[in-house]
Amino acid sequence: MEREVLVVGYDGAALTDIAGPADVFDGANRACAADRAGVGPDWVGPVGDGGKPDGVGRVDDGGVRGGSGGADRVAAGGGGRSSARGGYRVRLAAVGGGFSVTGGLRVEAEDLREVTGAVDTVLVVGGFTFADAARDAELLHHLRRVAAGARRVGSVCTGAFVLAAAGLLDGARATTHWAFCDRLAADHPSVDVVPDAIHVQDGRLVTSAGVTAGIDLALALVERDHDAALARLVARWMVVFLQRPGGQSQFSVRSRVPPVREPGLRAVLDAIADDPAAGWTVDEMARRAAMSARHFARVFPRRVGVSPARYVERVRVEAAANVLESGDEGLDVVARRTGFGSAETLRRAFLRVLGVTPGGYRDRFRTTGAA
Repeated sequence: MEREVLVVGYDGAALTDIAGPADVFDGANRACAADRAGVGPDWVGPVGDGGKPDGVGRVDDGGVRGGSGGADRVAAGGGGRSSARGGYRVRLAAVGGGFSVTGGLRVEAEDLREVTGAVDTVLVVGGFTFADAARDAELLHHLRRVAAGARRVGSVCTGAFVLAAAGLLDGARATTHWAFCDRLAADHPSVDVVPDAIHVQDGRLVTSAGVTAGIDLALALVERDHDAALARLVARWMVVFLQRPGGQSQFSVRSRVPPVREPGLRAVLDAIADDPAAGWTVDEMARRAAMSARHFARVFPRRVGVSPARYVERVRVEAAANVLESGDEGLDVVARRTGFGSAETLRRAFLRVLGVTPGGYRDRFRTTGAA
């Protein structure tokens, strides 16, 4: 059974939000078609004449083995179609057809107003123009129309705002880009926003965090539609994690602090950020804020959203993460520089805040690996 995926865009949409999931579904098509052709279950690359591998794209537990040249005919066929059972057909649509995307590019698309018939999955992409899209009555009308008959409805990044504006996320758990989680919760209080998730499923609704998290979401959908082995194969081919470590907190610790009105409290937050390794007791923070310790302990969580101790821990984790990304110091040194005192305390804080160890964080986030 071919599953039809309708990707819904609009002017200013993020190209990665479109291309990332589309490439995941295309990879699943190639793997399914190659398996059916007898090439083998570990193949997602081009297939030469007669259904045989052309020398590129074999994936095994050691990664991708290179090769050269051969026919560029793909067993999955052109235009995202696949005759393999369980494949995907990806369609791109927007009100009025073709639209502009990030990078100054323009993409061809169907006119959403003319899309008829049931589709399996509707996926709304994000972009910096999401607020305009969320106010587009015609887009919202046709989104509700095509979503009504879909088995699954979802969004990538700030596409969640468009789904919410259409009333499709009412009462549901959902996520979006970490920088906009607070805004989504404020603009749409009927949505239960999960700020630290890479992707969230609630019934037939699926939403992802920002930008490249659309790839994570698409891999999760492939796993649900097929199995983990196929999703893992596609992830290896795309050179991405099947399930990345940690949540969105690793990218957004300081962004979660809401605006604070009190000058004394703002001064404390700035001072902690400037010198996270200092001895930040409640008494010291209260003194700087010109408050009693008791009053400070009550006001801080109401204004900041977390206790003073938890805020200090998060700022220290952020500082330690910056050190890990940019240097080779041992974990004991990093811990002392950022106020944790010991590598074990640093490790426990990283697991609590980011869901990954300091060593794991350094391995994955310090560089792109480019020479």
